[in-house]
Amino acid sequence: MTNWNPDPALLHRPAYMSLAEQFARAIESGALPAAARLTPHRKLANDLGLSVQTVSRAYEELSRRGLIAGEIGRGSFVLGPGAEARQPYLPERPGEVIDLSILKPVVEEMHLNRMRQGFAWLAENITASSALSFRPNMVMPRHRKVAADWLARQGVAADPASISITNGATPAITAALMSVAPSGAGIAAEALTHHSIMPLCSYLGLHLEGIAMDADGMRPDALDEAARKGAIRSVYLQPNVINPLANLMGTDRRRELIEIARRHDLTIIENDILNVMIADRPPAFAALAPERVLHICGFTKITLPGLRLAYLTAPPRLATTVANRHLVANWMATPPMVDLLSHWITDGTVATLAAWQRAALAQRHTVARQVLGDAMPTCHPHSLHLWLPLPPRWTEESFVAQARLQGVAIASGGSFRSTEKGRRDAIRISLGSAREEEMRRGLGIVSALLADEPEVLLTPI
Repeated sequence: MTNWNPDPALLHRPAYMSLAEQFARAIESGALPAAARLTPHRKLANDLGLSVQTVSRAYEELSRRGLIAGEIGRGSFVLGPGAEARQPYLPERPGEVIDLSILKPVVEEMHLNRMRQGFAWLAENITASSALSFRPNMVMPRHRKVAADWLARQGVAADPASISITNGATPAITAALMSVAPSGAGIAAEALTHHSIMPLCSYLGLHLEGIAMDADGMRPDALDEAARKGAIRSVYLQPNVINPLANLMGTDRRRELIEIARRHDLTIIENDILNVMIADRPPAFAALAPERVLHICGFTKITLPGLRLAYLTAPPRLATTVANRHLVANWMATPPMVDLLSHWITDGTVATLAAWQRAALAQRHTVARQVLGDAMPTCHPHSLHLWLPLPPRWTEESFVAQARLQGVAIASGGSFRSTEKGRRDAIRISLGSAREEEMRRGLGIVSALLADEPEVLLTPI
């Protein structure tokens, strides 16, 4: 049986549909993992003060969406967020779906050729320590110096010994969270945040506090109020365009949040995975408050998906803790790939690929403005995605389902929502996950849906 339960305060008419939507968001966020057994109909009805019929209708709705399945004598079980692909109203062949849901950089044949060239370089230059050693301290010291140089170019001064090299941003986020708060402590994040933060905090036994935000990001007054309650140990932020709203936090707001963090002795986890791709970014939190910031510098989104590496820089007082948590969770980044990253930083390939990505995304934004017109949201011109608020007549779930029916996959805003306070339904659209012409067609379908009325999806008998 799962530990997650719906919140009766969030129920509204029709009750069965709002209950189903709570379950759907929990499944999509990972709070309800695949194979979890749901609470029996009658017990859930008693717990929530609903009729058994209402709960049954909610479970039927979840089954219709392909999110759960019932087994006679055993109950209802979660199929997982990807299970909707088995629904009969979806295309039978995945290639027929224009995927604008997963956040990827723009890639072309050039990127595959770069990787082939990189592997050819590795074949000629791989060292015995990279290929044969199990010990990070035998492999990583040289690469940490390259990392420190790369970060220094961005205004982040880092002792090489304080840098952990990880297999991408998610392992870095995991190690950072494990380092800043013990089980049972609180983590603050913006009301719209990284989709993995919610399940990660759940798995680690951390309490996630969603903090109100505005167009400039997390509101200092809301963070101060939450911190005064005493439960928060750290703040997770994505100030440079990778956040769901695709905005760039200003310098003044950064300084205000740092002042709050210093007042309450909070650490800050700064996810800066777009780094050099955002040319107009203000100073990093790690440059403004190096004594309390764990800084994550990524490469997957600015170069190509196969270069799944990131630098996690910690303040000196936390460096050993972070290194130990990373050892426990991941041991070390894949050495040959770290060899390739250091080579590409040294010979200028990373900077070249980041500049190419910046120009490619500017072109994608031009196309998006042409197709969406007045519906084009405000966002940074080099963001990997759009955050599109929906008209009141649409729910996220129904819009995503209708788009899939017409062959377009988009992400529901519920995957990024750390609190339901101030909720406004929205969708996230990736600009890099499909070829430009496919993206144009997919955005055209989204644009038409925005002007349309919701339809009830019928399941063939």
